[in-house]
Amino acid sequence: MAALAKGGRTNLIGFMMRLAARLPFLFIAGRLYGAEALGRFASAVIIVELVAMLCTVGEKRGLAQRLAEEPSAEDGGRAPEAVIADGLLLATISGVLAAGVLWLVPQPMFPSGLYTQADRLMVLAIPALALTEILLAAQAYRFDIAATVRARAIVEPWTISIAVGVLFYVTPDSGLGLAYLLSIYAALVTALFPYARTYGRPRGWRPSLSRSRRLLARGSPLAAADAIEWGTRRLDIFILGLFAAPAAVGIYYVAQQVASLPQKLKTSFEPILGPVLTRKLAERDYAAIARQVCQVGFWITAAQAGVSLALGIPGEAIMGIVGPGFVGGNGALAFLLLAEVVAATAVVAESALVYVARLRNLWLSIATIVLQGVLTVGAMLVADSYDLPGSWRAAMAAGCLMVALAAASLAKATLLGRILGHMVNNWRWALVWAALVATAVGQIAIRLPEWAELVFGIPMILAAYGLVIWRWGFGPEDRVLFTRKLAKEDEVDTVEQQEAPKPLRGPEPL
Repeated sequence: MAALAKGGRTNLIGFMMRLAARLPFLFIAGRLYGAEALGRFASAVIIVELVAMLCTVGEKRGLAQRLAEEPSAEDGGRAPEAVIADGLLLATISGVLAAGVLWLVPQPMFPSGLYTQADRLMVLAIPALALTEILLAAQAYRFDIAATVRARAIVEPWTISIAVGVLFYVTPDSGLGLAYLLSIYAALVTALFPYARTYGRPRGWRPSLSRSRRLLARGSPLAAADAIEWGTRRLDIFILGLFAAPAAVGIYYVAQQVASLPQKLKTSFEPILGPVLTRKLAERDYAAIARQVCQVGFWITAAQAGVSLALGIPGEAIMGIVGPGFVGGNGALAFLLLAEVVAATAVVAESALVYVARLRNLWLSIATIVLQGVLTVGAMLVADSYDLPGSWRAAMAAGCLMVALAAASLAKATLLGRILGHMVNNWRWALVWAALVATAVGQIAIRLPEWAELVFGIPMILAAYGLVIWRWGFGPEDRVLFTRKLAKEDEVDTVEQQEAPKPLRGPEPL
């Protein structure tokens, strides 16, 4: 629990840094490039990041399990850096091949057919994204979450925010794509430095075709689940792009970027939750796993609900920062923020399911994205029949995402509870009372001038929500998240890092 709290604290700080860096990007991109250019950029990023996720071959979450299963060097096992090198090699080869295919056939990235030769260079981000995910996963296995914060919350967002403004005056037609490419490689370099210090060169390692085949077969279900989970946050943009103008897609993209800020809160715990769960699985301590999943699930839900209320209530003012034409995305923003709250249970349940029931988890993920696709296409057909405007279409797409994620949370929590033999539930009634108080305060905030609504209103909403949650929602174990000195637990964590983990055994065959 101390390790989870420490990792969560570190990444919560990273979330605030990412928030401070991401808003300038949205402001500059919206004001200088406009909604239509943002829409084309969003369509390309969807394909690039989806392919990169597949090219990790499941190592984003599967690496912790492989490292935990590997025997110590004294027992004839391989060094950790050699285990990691297999994944890095396979990700590099997969990323380069995928980038080459998309370079030759760029139509999936640019369905509108409008792009420049410089825009096609975005395919070079695929291998870099895949390698960065594996490097950061390796650091997370050693409980080094600061590496993720530096790469994802500081270097990457600030690089794209600065570069997108500078490149507008150099190449306005391709500035968005090139700025994105620069930010991805800056994050890769940032991740390489701590990895080199922690693991070093893989001495004595040689590429092996047989090991690569085994890794590919083993990691494919994880890669597919990761890609599907990520794809549920992007399928709506893809479908919206088929039924709406690029300007509507651009507005939705901005709303999605704002909504992705509370989404980063749950990813704050993902890097540390995986290594902790693999250690408990090795001990067959299923009660502890259920307890940790529920604990982290409540932390994430509570934090996301507070941030979502603080961003959603003054949503018109926030969208107006990007430009007057983006205010119509307020409805989509509200549904997207609510979707992130209901998805929290699915995310933490999946953190354990990928180790104990990866195939069933994969089928549930497939069912989720199919449900989302059916609902979204149906909603767009209804919008066509009534000739609804783009802002309505965006809100309907976001609503379909919310329904699909809610169904996934219920299904995955139920499955994990049956496997572990313990209920998985992160719901507490204090969330309702805190939301009601925050909403009441928000009604005062939205009556202030727009600048005061943002400067004073958002902190007021967060403060009111946080006060209720802290007083009536948090118990002693929850307050561990805000306790810096836990001598006994930290000592245990240090010993666990130094000892070789036992071979991993899940409750059912993988």
